Amino acid sequence: GGTADAIARGDYRQRAFIANRDELGTLAQSLNQASEALGSQLIELRVGGQQQATVLGGMIEGVIAVDDRQRVLFANRAAGKLFGFFPPQVEQRPLAEVVRHHTLLDTVAACLASARPQRLEIEWNGLSLSLQATPLPGEPCPGLVVVLHDTTELRRLESLRQDFVANVSHELKTPLSSIKAYTETLIDGALNDPEHNTQFLRRIEEQADRLNFLIQDLLALARIESGQQPFEIGSVALAEVAHACLDDYRPQAEAKQIRLVADPQADAGLLVTADPEGLRVICNNLVDNAIKYTPGGGTVRVAWRPAGGGRVRLDVEDIGIGIPAEALPRVFERFFRVDKARSRELGGTGLGLAIVKHLAQAFDGTVSVASEEGVGTTFTVELPAA
Repeated sequence: GGTADAIARGDYRQRAFIANRDELGTLAQSLNQASEALGSQLIELRVGGQQQATVLGGMIEGVIAVDDRQRVLFANRAAGKLFGFFPPQVEQRPLAEVVRHHTLLDTVAACLASARPQRLEIEWNGLSLSLQATPLPGEPCPGLVVVLHDTTELRRLESLRQDFVANVSHELKTPLSSIKAYTETLIDGALNDPEHNTQFLRRIEEQADRLNFLIQDLLALARIESGQQPFEIGSVALAEVAHACLDDYRPQAEAKQIRLVADPQADAGLLVTADPEGLRVICNNLVDNAIKYTPGGGTVRVAWRPAGGGRVRLDVEDIGIGIPAEALPRVFERFFRVDKARSRELGGTGLGLAIVKHLAQAFDGTVSVASEEGVGTTFTVELPAA
C-alpha cells in the first residue's frame, strides 16, 4: 500500500518488498517494473523537453506557441526581442496583450479557425518579417506555433540587386545608343563627308572605350567581391605607389593646369600590408577622381602618415567642387553619382569608389570621406601597417 501511494505521488524510486512468490509477489514485481519504466520515461520526457526548450530558445527565428484560446504557451528569446517582452513573463497571457500587431493576430485567428497553415509577410518597427503559423495536431485544433523570420536583409539585398541590374542596363544603353546614332549617320551619307566622317568615327571610338572601361570595372568589382581575385598580400612601400601614381596622372593634371603634389612631410619608408597592384588601383581611382572634379588652377595633394593603433592612413585631398552633405553616405555605392551628367561627360563609370571600398576591405582596411561644397574633398584610406 505504501509503495502504491508513493508511486501515485510521483516517487518512482520506491520499490515494493517481495516476500514470497505467490500472486501477491508477482503483483509486487509487476508494480516494481511499471514504476521503473514510468520513472525512466519521465526522465526521458524531462530531458527531451529541456533539450527542445534549449533548441527553441537558441533559435534566431522568433517562436511563439499559443493554445486554442490564443494564450501564450511558450515564446523564445528571439520573439521577445522582436516584440519587446520577457518570454517567461508572458506565458498564459493572451497573445493580443503580448503582441500588438493586427495582421499577426488575424493570421493566428484564421489558422485556429481553419486548422490550416498560414504564411505571409509583415512589417514591424522597420523590419520585414516572414510569418508562418502552423496548427498543432488534434481535433479540434488545440493551438498553433508561429515562427517569425527576419527577412529585412534579404529584402535589402534584393532591392540592391534590382537597382544594380537597372543601373547596368542604363549605363550600357547610353554609349550603345551613341554608337548606333553615329553609325547610322555615317551610313546615311556622312561617310562621304571628309569634313565630318573622322569626327564621327572618333565619337564611336570614345563610346566603345567607355563601354570597355565599364565592363572592365564591373569584372574587377565582381572578382574582388567574390574573393576570386588572387591578391599577393605583403609589405608595400606607400611612397613608391603614391609617387608612381602621381607620375602617371601628371600629364592629365597638367592639361587642366592642376598641381599634383605629394606631402613633403610624408614618411618615405612607411610600409603597409596590402597587394601592390590593388593599392595602385586605390591610389589611381582616388587621384583620377580628384583631378576630374578640381577646377583648372587647383591642387590635388596626396599625403600618408601613421594613424596609430598599427594603422597607416593615405589621404587624397582636392580643392574641388566638393560633395553635398546628403550625398556623402552614398558615394561608395556602385553607380551613385553626385552629378550624373558631369560624371558621364568626364568618362566615369560610377564604379571607381565602389572598387576602392572593396579593395580596402579586402586588405583589412577602411575608406572614408570628408567634404565641403565649394571647398574640397578628402578621401582617407586606412590600412594595416607592415
